[in-house]
Amino acid sequence: MISFSDFLGMLSGNPFLVVTIALVLGTIFVNGATDAANAIAEAVGTRSIGVNAAIAMSVVCNFVGLVAMTAVSTAVADTISGMVDFGGDAHAAMIALAAATVGIVVWGLGAWVFGIPTSESHALIAGLTGAALAVHGGLGGVNMAEWIKVVYGLVFSTVLGFGAGWLFAWIIQKVCQNVNRIRADETFGRLQVLGSAFVALMHGAQDGQKFMSTAMLAIALSANMSVAEMGGFPLWIEILCAAVMAIGTGVGGKRIIKKVGTEMVRLEKYQGFSASISATISLLIATLTGLPVSTTHAKTAAIMGAGAAKNVRSVNWGVAKEMLYTWLFTFPGCGVIGYALARLFLVIF
Repeated sequence: MISFSDFLGMLSGNPFLVVTIALVLGTIFVNGATDAANAIAEAVGTRSIGVNAAIAMSVVCNFVGLVAMTAVSTAVADTISGMVDFGGDAHAAMIALAAATVGIVVWGLGAWVFGIPTSESHALIAGLTGAALAVHGGLGGVNMAEWIKVVYGLVFSTVLGFGAGWLFAWIIQKVCQNVNRIRADETFGRLQVLGSAFVALMHGAQDGQKFMSTAMLAIALSANMSVAEMGGFPLWIEILCAAVMAIGTGVGGKRIIKKVGTEMVRLEKYQGFSASISATISLLIATLTGLPVSTTHAKTAAIMGAGAAKNVRSVNWGVAKEMLYTWLFTFPGCGVIGYALARLFLVIF
């Protein structure tokens, strides 16, 4: 397993690796500013926790989630690293990976500017796929057996997230309809904060592994090896990726929190708790089975389900539609950008 000192030695002798790693860390930063904020958005929206305290909680939980899950399973990281093949030319492969990460950063920053909680996970997958297509000139660089897991995850997270969010909220309504309202709000407010912490843990476990895998892929390509041949994921790369994601959350999280936590649907505290538990279950199952799902997708589906359980009209379907269009455009949009930049970079470099 590569040590941190070995990594620094590789950087000193390979300027292109420096650029590529910087770009990968840029995608992790953007993920922290967009996706990580979704874990805590509804808890802030219901005023169960202050925004600064919520961001601090998210930072800690994302780190713990990545490190703990990597110790248990690297199924998601293995799926991402095996999804595409950039070919046997190490230099061309590094160029293609750099192009993909540029495309991901550009796409993610655009979503952040407009306050749209786009999926950086889908952008990552699309960018890598587009770059692999550019290298091979066709589908030869795409491992469809791994790529199909993206489709499975998309359907799974939507159906389970929305359905479980609706079911949990409906059950709580029935069970607690005669409970003192003030006492119930206090209880579910505390539970909602706990639920948000669980989602933040799973965000680190799910998204942290995806982007950690991309960083490790860059290191492996520079050594003309596969990720498996590098001996796994060392602790220092987990710490590095988690730290960059935490900084991104602290810098850019408030904008996305406002969009998801207050504009999409006005939740009561029991609904926020229902959404968090539903998203946690969905993300945990997907992570353990190696499905690279969007944490944004899972959480927002759960929020809409919990909101619809009380009143379908309480959900701002206009905001939901806006996010749906963004997700639909992410695969072709970021894929085309990754493809075009890879073709351009291969000519220039």
